[in-house]
Amino acid sequence: MHERAGTPAQSSDLIDVDALVRAYYDLKPDPSVSTQRVAFGTSGHRGSAFDTAFNEDHILAITQAIVEYRAAQGTTGPLFIGADTHALSAPALTTAVDVLVAGGVRVLVDEYDDYVPTPAVSHAILRWNNDPALRAEGEADGIVVTPSHNPPADGGFKYNPPHGGPADSDATSWIANRANELIAGGLVDVNQAEPSAVETYDFRGMYVRDLEHIIDIQAIKDSGIRIGADPLGGASVSYWALIRDHYELDLSVVNELVDPQWSFMTLDWDGKIRMDPSSPSAMAGALANQGDYDILTGNDADADRHGIITPDGGLMNPNHYLAVAIQYLYSHRPEWRDDAAIGKTLVSSRMIDRVAAALGRRLWEVPVGFKWFVPGLVDGSVAFGGEESAGASFLRKDGTVWTTDKDGILLALLAAEIRAVTGKSPSELYAELVAEHGEPAYARVDAPATPEQKAALSKLDGDAIAATELAGQPITAKLSKAPGNGAAIGGVKVESEDAWFAARPSGTENVYKIYAESFRGPEHLAEVQAEAKAIVDAALGGPASVE
Repeated sequence: MHERAGTPAQSSDLIDVDALVRAYYDLKPDPSVSTQRVAFGTSGHRGSAFDTAFNEDHILAITQAIVEYRAAQGTTGPLFIGADTHALSAPALTTAVDVLVAGGVRVLVDEYDDYVPTPAVSHAILRWNNDPALRAEGEADGIVVTPSHNPPADGGFKYNPPHGGPADSDATSWIANRANELIAGGLVDVNQAEPSAVETYDFRGMYVRDLEHIIDIQAIKDSGIRIGADPLGGASVSYWALIRDHYELDLSVVNELVDPQWSFMTLDWDGKIRMDPSSPSAMAGALANQGDYDILTGNDADADRHGIITPDGGLMNPNHYLAVAIQYLYSHRPEWRDDAAIGKTLVSSRMIDRVAAALGRRLWEVPVGFKWFVPGLVDGSVAFGGEESAGASFLRKDGTVWTTDKDGILLALLAAEIRAVTGKSPSELYAELVAEHGEPAYARVDAPATPEQKAALSKLDGDAIAATELAGQPITAKLSKAPGNGAAIGGVKVESEDAWFAARPSGTENVYKIYAESFRGPEHLAEVQAEAKAIVDAALGGPASVE
């Protein structure tokens, strides 16, 4: 933990926005340098212009690749595009639109020239494609220009195909490879044009007016509870204001300031400015208002993540809130299919497993990445999909799809509904789950790993693990594929009766991540973490020390 974590940012912590934007246009990536190539992680291509990792050439090439990809897939409808509040998002949006228009793509930007959250883009794509009359004009897709909760110097760019959610690895691999080819070729095959044929779309109005079909807004209004919403300087700022005004809720937008330096933020655990609403350090400013509201929420820059603060419990651990949300929703959505499963990523808390068993619902456990929930949300076979990193979405009241990308605004409003309907805060309800199912201790730590070790871990087979016990208990499973869909984990998960750990290589650093949990308390968790490192080291053939 950095010595200044949770304290206000100082002038020395702030980026030079003008210099960053100049770097976006002036610095040219070298395709022979791996860190300067286009690379899609679980949430698109990200990087800083200062590092020549997110620059005009990258966006020109990625967008041209998307134009070619969507044409090859037969996607002929409009492309919805929106951007968050990061300094690099506006220039990247302009670059992308120039290429899209030159490629003959029908482009829809925000009607009010406003910031657009990730869930609003997903909502727009699905609204179009689920309307037979609109779909007859061609399937829609979209682009969100955002690095999510990343620091202010970063930019991000992600593609959502017609299903509305994050593109799968087949799509992103093709796009990244083609983009790198275009950069290596001097961008001679990239077309640009003045954006004279761009249309507009009311992302905010369409999204907000539709919320009553997924959230019990009337219950929130009738209860009179006080809601505070902190956009953390992100794209949800105008959305919260419209939600307040349209539905006449007792809702305050705690901070309406948009500042690409994020000078009002408190520093995250590592001393960096990062808009992570699930981090107590990053949310220290919001936590100062803890006692002023019945429910206080936070969102990251593109509003696909949520943070929930209650007067009695403070900032909830994301795993805890996901368990409460699942318990509540599957008990208060009578129109959902009886066989609709509960979706979780394999590094999310096993408390969710116990809640699912008590509800008599099927658990659907998938690898890390929200893209895995998309098919189930689309056809209604999975009513809720959630990640331990504070990202989730769920179905409308009638059991049809809402978004196929994470929706932090939705999960924040759900906390208000839960408080209004039950008369209890989500943290009080989590205490009830603990009383029923036991109390888990959960943590994530990092261990150093060479690129070669990371590559080996990503392909490691569970059968290669020789250990038979985990912290004094027999090992019951050694997984290299997710039990829900059989997809590769990109690492391993080892389970015992009361504990588990999962190890995955980082996509950006020379470390691997160890997620671990124990229902036998913090001391047992520490044993699990130590043995997890030893087990993985043995399988990789090299030592590492937990940081």
